[in-house]
Amino acid sequence: MAVSIELGKKLDKDYEGKSLKEILAAPPSALAGLTEKHDEILAGMGIKNVRDLGSNKYFALAGVLVALSNHTD
Repeated sequence: MAVSIELGKKLDKDYEGKSLKEILAAPPSALAGLTEKHDEILAGMGIKNVRDLGSNKYFALAGVLVALSNHTD
């Protein structure tokens, strides 16, 4: 089943219209707001692409904590 999602302005213009596979293989700067300097800093943490960024245990934990905070008093 094909799935379509509109990412709006969440991606750098060069990556708009790319496949999910291409975006996940792209450097973090494919995400709007991140630059090549961010790519260099993140590479120092072993994060070389969007997939690495999204699956990094620290970033993933932070995302879960933020999501949980939206559902607590």
